[in-house]
Amino acid sequence: MAKILIVEDDVTFLNLLSAHLSGAGHAVQPAEDAAVALRAIVTSPPDLIVLDMYVPYMDSVEILEAIRSDPATRDIPVIVLTGSAEDETYARAYKIGVQDYFTKPVQSEDLIKAIATQLAVAARKWVPPKI
Repeated sequence: MAKILIVEDDVTFLNLLSAHLSGAGHAVQPAEDAAVALRAIVTSPPDLIVLDMYVPYMDSVEILEAIRSDPATRDIPVIVLTGSAEDETYARAYKIGVQDYFTKPVQSEDLIKAIATQLAVAARKWVPPKI
C-alpha cells in the first residue's frame, strides 16, 4: 500500500479520486490547495503525488519546483491532472519533472495503472544506505 497525496481544489473530484485510489488499496491524503499540500509533503512525505495543475495559492509549477529543490522530496513521483490540453501546460509540467500527465476527465483505471508504474520505477531507484 502506497501513501498518495492528492492535490485537487475541486472537492467532488478530490473525493472521487480518493475513493478510487483507496479502493485500489492506497492510503490517500487529500489536499485542496498548495499550502495544505506543501505542509503534508514536509510533515509526512507521500510515496507519490497526484497534482492538479491549477490549485489555489500557488501555481502547480511552483509546487513542483519546491518539491524538486528539496533533497528530501525531489524523488517523489508526481502525476499531473489538468483540465487543459494545451501544449504549453504539458511542456511546463514535463520540464519541471513530472512523471506522467493526464487531461481530465481521466479514467480511474488509467490513473491507477500509471500510479503502479511510477511506484515500481521509484522502488527500483531506491538504494539502501550503506552501513
